Amino acid sequence: MAFKGLRPIEYGGREVWPLIEGGKGVSATNHASSGAWAAAGGIGTVSAVNADSYDADGKIVPQVYDALTRKERHEQLIGYAIDGAVAQVQRAHEIAGGNGAININVLWEMGGAQAVLEGVLEKTRGLVTGVTCGAGMPYKLAEIAEHYNVSYLPIISSARAFRALWKRSYSKVPELMAAVVYEDPWLAGGHNGLSNAENPREPQDPYPRVKDLRATMRKEGVSESVPIVMAGGVWYLREWENWIDNEELGQIAFQFGTRPLLTEESPIPQEWKDALREIEEGDVLLHKFSPTGFYSSAVKNDFLYDLMHRSERQIPIFKKGEEDGTEPLADEGKARNFWVKPEDKPKAREWMAQGFTEALKTPDGTAVFVTPDSRDTIRKDQQDCMGCLSHCQFSSWKDHDDYTTGRLADPRSFCIQKTLQDIAHGGPVDENLMFAGHAAYRFKSDPFYSNNFTPSVKQLVDRILTGD
Repeated sequence: MAFKGLRPIEYGGREVWPLIEGGKGVSATNHASSGAWAAAGGIGTVSAVNADSYDADGKIVPQVYDALTRKERHEQLIGYAIDGAVAQVQRAHEIAGGNGAININVLWEMGGAQAVLEGVLEKTRGLVTGVTCGAGMPYKLAEIAEHYNVSYLPIISSARAFRALWKRSYSKVPELMAAVVYEDPWLAGGHNGLSNAENPREPQDPYPRVKDLRATMRKEGVSESVPIVMAGGVWYLREWENWIDNEELGQIAFQFGTRPLLTEESPIPQEWKDALREIEEGDVLLHKFSPTGFYSSAVKNDFLYDLMHRSERQIPIFKKGEEDGTEPLADEGKARNFWVKPEDKPKAREWMAQGFTEALKTPDGTAVFVTPDSRDTIRKDQQDCMGCLSHCQFSSWKDHDDYTTGRLADPRSFCIQKTLQDIAHGGPVDENLMFAGHAAYRFKSDPFYSNNFTPSVKQLVDRILTGD
């Protein structure tokens, strides 16, 4: 018996529950979780962002980037990404057993996004129902969906973003737009679509924003049968009761990204699952360290604190004669070439005395102070770049034209591919980026998870359907 007013929707030629598994990239969602979600009658989502592929024995193929140039490593990455996503879709489809539906999720700002998406859809014809896509402005999404005859579900964070996409592209292929995913920029995990006009520290109520989105969709003539998917912060459906059967909002579906992490089928390592049970309210930070340039939400841990403190150890630097009143940071060594304001000099000298002896230039005319070990890691990670983003602030890579952003590589950021691969495959959770939605603290208080209980995906979906 489903929660009051919640009814199946028509999707992919069959009835499914309006419950979508959020696609978490770099192996945090895979065939096991998404196939089980579809088998339970919902819409499972395979992440097509650098998914795992398998050898003949069923073992995960390590993604080794041994090519000499970034461009060649980028080609290796595209190959791994297509092979991995195809393998995940095929396995998920098998597990689903004809129930629910399987979507794939793509980060438009990932390196080679179009090549990966087209490569995956070409090799999985008839298996993928729809493509969810966000992080950037994926104008080409509708055109690609039309070519492969799959549905598309744009992920946006405001009515304004939807309007721009609709007018430029989606209005030409309206019949394949299966839903619009509203991903709340203050509540969702992973990368968040905050605009420059929005304050990261002042969350807005999602209801008026989604109401505005529906009004915009109606004004543009979008069919009432196209649901809006509420993504970010959704835990208990009973808390969203006034959204269901609401004329202002129209048809609503719900996406769950964080809750499926703690299931039997979830592919994340046990240490990560255990850590989710200990998260307190406020432990998930909306920050701007991501090399994408987007805000993103992750759990506060040693990895994130290191980035926070690194940026705090930062002062403006100048060339000799560039700014009146400046003086060299030191009398010898590399530091003598950094001219600083007199008021900043004592701070820098104190950091250096604490062991943060290496001053690394940023693209913004400042320097951050790090230890020699940290400097070596940053430089190695920048040199090892495999082009996983369309534009990377950390390494200055760009996946087209002359393959550089033209800006100085930014030591205040990090190699996102390295850390996400590591945490997903058993690396220490404290030493890596741990994405989570802002409701993750509820694992600790939700009685469903008491006594260390870990549900199967089917048990979780059944629980969600009761309103809890």
